[in-house]
Amino acid sequence: MSCPHCYSTQISNRSRLTARGYRTFFRNFCHRAFNERTNSPFNRRQVTTEIIFEVVLWRLRYKLSLRDLTEMYLLKGFYFTCETVREWEAEYAPLLTDELKNERKGQNSLRWKIDETLVKVKKKFYYLYRAIDSHGKLVDVKLSEVRNSESTTAFFEQAVETTGQKPEQVTTDKEAIYPGAIGKSAG
Repeated sequence: MSCPHCYSTQISNRSRLTARGYRTFFRNFCHRAFNERTNSPFNRRQVTTEIIFEVVLWRLRYKLSLRDLTEMYLLKGFYFTCETVREWEAEYAPLLTDELKNERKGQNSLRWKIDETLVKVKKKFYYLYRAIDSHGKLVDVKLSEVRNSESTTAFFEQAVETTGQKPEQVTTDKEAIYPGAIGKSAG
């Protein structure tokens, strides 16, 4: 860890913890104190980082309503409003998504199965592109308003960027736009 003010790695561990239980540090050169959450998006939050991540993950993974989550955590002794949960989701869901994508880098096999399906989101239809590797692991997904060569190529490029490797074999549903898109993104 380095000092967020002078970026030095020569810091002192302090014996005091913050009110939320996070370790504190001190840098003699710049005479500044800081904690584990300084310069993070969670620094001024009154709830611990673990609770925020848990709430956002449950909201995304299990599709729990805002009201359900607030009631569940009220039973655990945490009080926050539905609007707080909505704000956390808007602010921290992209961070969670990026972190999960980073963990997928290089972890997939090089044989992918690609398809798209039409889904309805808020009374509007979208194409959901999805790539799964030969072990059944998710490679990547993309939502698009149209199904054309440009959106398919963009999906393949995004999937290659997410995994950090190009597939050796791609199995599709024989849709006419796939061979051209695969050729463009592979080249």
